[in-house]
Amino acid sequence: MKDVAARAGVGLKTVSRVVNGEPGVTPDTERRVQEAITALGFRRNDSARILRKGRTASIGLVLEDLADPFYAPLSRAVEEVARAHGALLINGSSAEDGERERELALALCARRVDGLVVVPAGGDHRYLEPEIAAGVATVFVDRPAAGIEADTVLSDNFGGARAGVAHLIARGHRRIGFIGDLPRIHTAAERLRGYRAAMAGAGLPVDESWVALGPTGPDRVRADTERMLADRGPGPVTALFTANNRVTVTVVRVLAGRQRRVALVGFDDFELADLLTPPVTVVAQEPALLGRKAAELLFRRLEGSGDAPQRLELPTRLVPRGSGEVPPQP
Repeated sequence: MKDVAARAGVGLKTVSRVVNGEPGVTPDTERRVQEAITALGFRRNDSARILRKGRTASIGLVLEDLADPFYAPLSRAVEEVARAHGALLINGSSAEDGERERELALALCARRVDGLVVVPAGGDHRYLEPEIAAGVATVFVDRPAAGIEADTVLSDNFGGARAGVAHLIARGHRRIGFIGDLPRIHTAAERLRGYRAAMAGAGLPVDESWVALGPTGPDRVRADTERMLADRGPGPVTALFTANNRVTVTVVRVLAGRQRRVALVGFDDFELADLLTPPVTVVAQEPALLGRKAAELLFRRLEGSGDAPQRLELPTRLVPRGSGEVPPQP
């Protein structure tokens, strides 16, 4: 900074003001300082800045899977809010592994991020209590924390699933299959609860062979879909409710090779869903809004909000496109 000040013919404080975007510098002086910075290849020392201010101007985001299309708009929304607050976003994937989530979150804390936004994978988040007590603001998104009270932003998984299944029932379906994610995952459990509530509300029994939970890999989903469509037991299902976008995509591929039409409603919208034949009816979330609300809540905490932990639940919406309106086939 002394070299920059000498080259520009200004004081150290003026260089500091220009570097930190502070007021009180004339346009001509700012131009001379910027030219000196460029000529000398000056770079701000963020380590020194952290020691002086006690903040890193960075936040961490722990997702389930960066490659999942659902999380792309969520991550982008968090990044945009962070950028508006002059902060850098660092993110990583837990791969639905609780221990990996813990390692990643603590690694980010060790690098002194100011706050964390976490999509939980583990079943106990008390490991974060010392970090939160030390001032690391933490918000959970998509799923709630376990074992601690913390700010949380969710979608209405129960209500959305219930509405999607009720839509199929209203079209005359009585044998409706449910294919979901791992039962320990909050969203999977809530969507299953919504399915059961819709069936019970219509006075319809649920044969347990119509319910399949497990990993979302194509082999498992395909096997369960084909089993539910087979003509055995209580009879093949006439409709399917798929509990996330990855499950829905596999089911669409299975149904494409069959002559008998089966109604389908999926939880989560996905790319090209409206261009398939028939277009896929979905219960749509707003992942970008989830991310934005979570990040805004985080920065309110960083700015000193001392309110009790909040739990925000965002509505979903049913988007009828055709596949969910197919009537029961004999």
